[in-house]
Amino acid sequence: MNIYAHKDANIRKTWALLTVFFVVVIGFGYVLNVYFNNPTILVIAVVISVATSIISYWYSDRIVLSMANARPVTRGHAPDLYAIVENLSIAAGLPMPKIYMVHDTAPNAFATGRNPEHAVVAVTTGLLERLNRTELEGVIAHELSHIGNRDMLVSTVVVVLVGIISIAGNMAMRSFMWGGMRGRDSRDRGNGALFAVFAILGVILLPIAATLIQLAISRKREFLADASGALLTRYPEGLASALLKISADPHAVTSANNTTAHLWFENPFKADSTSSPQADSTGSPRADSGKGAKEMSWFVKLFLTHPPVADRVAALRGK
Repeated sequence: MNIYAHKDANIRKTWALLTVFFVVVIGFGYVLNVYFNNPTILVIAVVISVATSIISYWYSDRIVLSMANARPVTRGHAPDLYAIVENLSIAAGLPMPKIYMVHDTAPNAFATGRNPEHAVVAVTTGLLERLNRTELEGVIAHELSHIGNRDMLVSTVVVVLVGIISIAGNMAMRSFMWGGMRGRDSRDRGNGALFAVFAILGVILLPIAATLIQLAISRKREFLADASGALLTRYPEGLASALLKISADPHAVTSANNTTAHLWFENPFKADSTSSPQADSTGSPRADSGKGAKEMSWFVKLFLTHPPVADRVAALRGK
C-alpha cells in the first residue's frame, strides 16, 4: 500500500471510530436515562466534560509547554531548525508556528495549539543532536501534519466523549451503591432486574471501551501524520530513519507524563525492549530494527498511544 492509500485509509478509519464513539455515548445515555428515569446524570456529565475540555483546548499550548519546561527559540538561537520549520510550513500552506525547545537528552518532539494560527512545535535538544537534516525534516513534517490535520480538535472531541462516559459512569455507579432503584415501584423493579444487570455491566465496561477507542484514534492519527509528513517532504525514508533512531535511544523524556504522552512524536517513556529497535555500538538502529514490535501481542497494542515503530516504518516503506 502506498503513502496516498495509507493516508486515505487512516482518514476513513478515524471517522469510523468517531462514529462508533458517538453511537456508544448515545447508547450509554439512553441506558442511564431508562434505568434511572432521570437524564440529570448525563446532563451533568456533558456539561463538566465539555467545559473542562474547552478550557484545555483553548489553553493547550500554554499548559503543555509549561509541563514540558519548554523555552522559545528564535532564528538566531537555532537557524537550521528555524529554516526547516519555515520552509515546511510554506510548503504545507500553514502559518509559521512558534518554535520551542525542551532541554532533554532524549530525542523527541511534539506539536500543540488550538488551531494553525496558534500552533507550537517543540523539539528536544537531544533531537537536534542525534538526527541529520533529512531525518529532522521528517519529524518536523510529521508535527506540522498534526497541525494541518487539526488533530488537537479531533483529540478534544474524543476527550469530551471519553469524559462524558467516565463522569456519567462514575455518577451512575454511586447511584447504584446508594440504591438507584428505590424511586421505582415494585413492578418496575421486578421487570427491570435483568436490565439492571446490563446497566451495571455497561457502567463498568463502557469507560474501558471508551478509553480503548480513544487510544485507537490516537494511533490512527499518528499513522495519518506519518503519511502526510512523508508527502510533504517527498522523502518517506527520512521519517522512517528518524523513527528507528529515536525509538532505539534508551533515554526517556524527563518532563513527559501520562497526560501529554500522546502528543510526543514517539513514546516519550523509557523504551521497552519488546517494542523498540535495538541499537548497535554506534547508537544507530541495527539492520533488524523493529522485529521486536512484530512479536507484540494484539492485546498489548490496544493500550498504546502510538503504533509500534515497526508498523509505522513498514507503512512508510510501502510494506
